Amino acid sequence: MAEWQTQRRQLIETALAMNASGVNQGTSGNLSVRAGTGFLITPSGVPYGELSPEDLPWMDLDGQWQGPLKPSSEWRFHRDLYRHRPDAGAVLHAHPVHAGALACLQRDLPAFHYMVAVAGGKNIRCTPYATFGTEELSRLALRGMEGRKACLLGHHGLLCLERDLPSVLALAVEVEHLCRMYLLCLQQGEPEILPDEEMARVLEKFRHYGARAQGEGKGENP
Repeated sequence: MAEWQTQRRQLIETALAMNASGVNQGTSGNLSVRAGTGFLITPSGVPYGELSPEDLPWMDLDGQWQGPLKPSSEWRFHRDLYRHRPDAGAVLHAHPVHAGALACLQRDLPAFHYMVAVAGGKNIRCTPYATFGTEELSRLALRGMEGRKACLLGHHGLLCLERDLPSVLALAVEVEHLCRMYLLCLQQGEPEILPDEEMARVLEKFRHYGARAQGEGKGENP
């Protein structure tokens, strides 16, 4: 399908941009995009610069796949997020340095800064550890992502979902930036945490931020 060809090219371009941004290194992360009744996903262990669009495996939501290369070993949480989250158009998993450091400390990212709400809630959770590629990790990931668009996977890395590939990469970059900022704050002590009622206000504002004003044909001022 022509649409899938565009998605295949965009998936490779986004994977390359993910590494260029510093969000990921080498082939340690993985990226997918919803396509038809399933999803396209980066393959296991192949440098993104060596991929052609036809190399990308396609998987259905039962875990069956087609293509010349095996899908990422982390395909389970991609599959399960597409199954359970209709808002997931793209899923990104990576090992950024600062998000990874918090994940190794087994710490949630609290509401030390209002932008934490970009992930959909008052905090960004960190899940317990589970071996990569397992059903247990997928189950923990789904729990960590409840009501959220990002979570930290304990002793592992970062997981994000969004409506499309550009948005999921932008979210991953923002969460990594917030993790770096939080770790810098911790060097001076525990930062003050914004109250739940303030984060609720921020979340409500984020629902309309950048949207078209009804019947006015212009965007809302931030």
